[in-house]
Amino acid sequence: MNNQLASLLDLSKRAIVPIIAAVGLLLAVVMGWIWLGLAMAAVVLLGLYDAFQTRWSITRNYPVAGRIRWLFHDLRPYLHSYIVEDDLGGTPYSLSARRLVHARADGLTDTQPFGTERDTDEDTYHWVVHSIAPTENPITSPRVDVGSDQCSKPYSASVLNISAMSFGALSANAVRALNRGAKLGGYYHDTGEGGLSPYHLENGGDIVWELGSGYFGARDKDGKFDPEKFAETAQRDEVKMTEIKLSQGAKPGHGGLLPAAKVTEEIAKIRQVPAHEDCLSPRGHSAFSTPIEMLEFAARMRELSGGKPVGLKLCIGQPHEPFAIMKAILETGIHPDFIVVDGGEGGTGAAPLELSDWVGMPLSEGLILMRNALVGAGVKSQIRLAASGKVYSGMGLARSIAQGADWCNAARAFMFSVGCIQAQRCHLGTCPTGVTAQDPSRQRGLVPEVQGERSARFHDKTVNALMEIVASAGLDHPSELEPHHLMHRSGPEKGVPMDRVHTFLSEGALLDAPEDTIYADFWRAAQATSFRPAIDLARERAN
Repeated sequence: MNNQLASLLDLSKRAIVPIIAAVGLLLAVVMGWIWLGLAMAAVVLLGLYDAFQTRWSITRNYPVAGRIRWLFHDLRPYLHSYIVEDDLGGTPYSLSARRLVHARADGLTDTQPFGTERDTDEDTYHWVVHSIAPTENPITSPRVDVGSDQCSKPYSASVLNISAMSFGALSANAVRALNRGAKLGGYYHDTGEGGLSPYHLENGGDIVWELGSGYFGARDKDGKFDPEKFAETAQRDEVKMTEIKLSQGAKPGHGGLLPAAKVTEEIAKIRQVPAHEDCLSPRGHSAFSTPIEMLEFAARMRELSGGKPVGLKLCIGQPHEPFAIMKAILETGIHPDFIVVDGGEGGTGAAPLELSDWVGMPLSEGLILMRNALVGAGVKSQIRLAASGKVYSGMGLARSIAQGADWCNAARAFMFSVGCIQAQRCHLGTCPTGVTAQDPSRQRGLVPEVQGERSARFHDKTVNALMEIVASAGLDHPSELEPHHLMHRSGPEKGVPMDRVHTFLSEGALLDAPEDTIYADFWRAAQATSFRPAIDLARERAN
């Protein structure tokens, strides 16, 4: 009897909300309060539904009250972002990073009062070494010439550009704003693998056309590469370079995915795919399967584009594969004009959590490996190297350039510059600022003319911040930054130059004495005719 009473009391506690509502309903009926009665009746009915439904255990045991958990679960990201997290601890981008981008985009002060808030004793801290004799008048808009001796139409790139983001993943107004910023600021706008849309062309900003495994905008009815369609678009004046996407930092080896909710009739027409269905790029390319075939395809793209630079974009995975590309370059004599290394910390609107968290080499390690492959194989003078992955500040630019990059690309930072607030609703089509939403009523919040100017200001101020660092080191151009200019904390009492933390090969080291390098096993495993290793790497290391 006592157990039954205890059970009844427990049930009444868990159902307290609909019980109170039932009492309120009786009171409303007696007093004739119609609106209160309707409200209480709704709560009672909701309580009955919750108590007898079988899908959710929390509301079955806690009718109505269990829904409060859902409410706070939905509000949690916003409450955490605005109330709980500190300036430096937020992820993927800290409040400090977002605030810096927004301040520069708005043309507000970006100075820091009262000193740094960073822990300069922690192991992850790093800094640029300055000079007693700084440069008085550094250049204000450093450029990088892109184009090997096989390219007839080289391009002069900014040291900071818009990384690959597709129309469809971004809204039409976001694409318009970004491209307007690129036109105003003199930097390029990468289309992402979603193809070249009309919105990329409205403002006349420089375009890098990325071609992924889906060949969107240059595909036949079977989804294969169509050279005639490619040539027609690649030869447009707005398209300055083309780029083969091999993999993406946020989801390497997965292919691209645009959820069905975002595949509108318009996007389907541009991509040449069915509307309102998931748009998935294959994991790999159908146009090539070996390093040599890949370079031959790149050479064909360069020819079809009228001699414009062609590049590769990839997140570094198995370390022997960059060396396989180098061996193919040496064997064929074909030089891609640039390579973009995408860090594993890169972001996307939709990626499997395991791939986003655990697959793909982080930017610093991937960039240094690719730099060593190019320099060690003696081909760096022909092939430019770019870095992409969570770059948003002058220091981020300086760090990547010191580690081997010629320029950097940024995606999410430019999204912040046109209004993104890191709501992390990209994959749902409910972006509150209209940056990633396809709903016109949400897109109207983003005015391209206004946000385009904000984007250009962010670019200008960030490049200026880079040049302040370059000048403080006594240098004239970012290309003069070397690994020894970057110090890294290796303990609470010691900091060492970056070239003592990582290995940086000398010119031709892989040609002259590969066995003397840390990459000896990977170099032996690499082959120009296949991306698969030629030897058992585990057995080689064991021996």
